Amino acid sequence: MRLIIAIIQPYRLEEVKAELYKAEVNLITVSEVLGHGRQKGVTEVYRGNKETGNLLRKIRLEIAVNEKFVEPTINAIIKGAKTGETGDGKIFVLDLKECVRIRTGERGGTAIG
Repeated sequence: MRLIIAIIQPYRLEEVKAELYKAEVNLITVSEVLGHGRQKGVTEVYRGNKETGNLLRKIRLEIAVNEKFVEPTINAIIKGAKTGETGDGKIFVLDLKECVRIRTGERGGTAIG
């Protein structure tokens, strides 16, 4: 089991979701976050407003997957998020020690779904 965390541009969220659904990855958590990478201080346009400063609006995706879905998930995120410009984001892949479905008590890969 793996936990995939992706930081992407807010305006690419719908494209990433569409690619994830095509890859049969349907269980995602989405958060609005602030941060910056190498582009610190660069002006971005988000929903028609210019954003400047040290912290820029980003979207954080958290996706728990079984091993066979790791590469399809990574590829879907890249396909949906990539513009070729600085600030497209990052993907982190972490080992997931345990997953428990609260409703049933199921554990491991079956709890992920």
